[in-house]
Amino acid sequence: MGFFDLNGGLGRRFGSIGVSLDQPSTVLNAWRSDRFTAEGPGAARAISVAEKIGHALKLKGGMHMQLTEVIPEHSGLGSGTQMSLAVGLALNKLYQLGLILQDVALLTERGARSGIGLGTFAEGGVVIDGGRGAKTLVPPVIARADFPEEWRIVLIFDASDTGVHGSEEVEAFRTLPAFPADVAAELCRRVLMQALPALAEHDLKTFGAAIRELQVRTGDYFAPVQGGRYASATVARVLDWLENNGVLCLGQSSWGPTGFAVFSGEAEAEACLGAMRAEFSAVPQLSFLACKGRNRGGVLRDINS
Repeated sequence: MGFFDLNGGLGRRFGSIGVSLDQPSTVLNAWRSDRFTAEGPGAARAISVAEKIGHALKLKGGMHMQLTEVIPEHSGLGSGTQMSLAVGLALNKLYQLGLILQDVALLTERGARSGIGLGTFAEGGVVIDGGRGAKTLVPPVIARADFPEEWRIVLIFDASDTGVHGSEEVEAFRTLPAFPADVAAELCRRVLMQALPALAEHDLKTFGAAIRELQVRTGDYFAPVQGGRYASATVARVLDWLENNGVLCLGQSSWGPTGFAVFSGEAEAEACLGAMRAEFSAVPQLSFLACKGRNRGGVLRDINS
């Protein structure tokens, strides 16, 4: 949902707030094998992650993975982190490696700027990380809250676009100008004194105001890299339409291109979803998904249990 200190003048940079969703999700089954193999969506990526861990730990053996669901890649929904953690923890379970979540993140080079993916995998809910300091390995989770059960989130997908990622992301942070310290201070205040209390009181209007401010400030800062406040011009059209129709909490997830909007209940979300589908029926690359917040972390279980 957004960074709140891209300035870093206090010795820590980034800091972010995000929420775990019940869908889309990554689901895989795994078995010990003599080499690393996989089948299903995202198979090549899963093999790459497993081989990276296996090579680093000099593992004698492999793992076969069967993927039944995956989060869309480069959509701003943390697909790479969730895949890496799922594969790493499955390998850890099968070979009794004694790894913890942070170990897997370090082995797979996840959590470089944001700890949201690790925090949501661990516990779900709304997570806030404290950014990176000079000696930070993985940005620490400094606050967590349940996402209100009655609230709903609608995701807006643009199949024709992908978000900034990889070397492009690294270059973006290298070339962007310094983020204003006074704006970072304001965003930190918005998170601490607006977003978190509003979550506790299930006050969507106030929570939305805080997230909207993060989205506007960081989106405009990233505009030279992603081509505007939002990465996808098509998603931007939908978000503008939502805002004009009174939606209080909306924005772009991470680098996008996926957009999101939060609603106070299922009926409101479904009504808006129907209206969006009708309004943008002539735009084939657009799709929408209604989901809930997920207030628990990833699940690891024995297939035979």
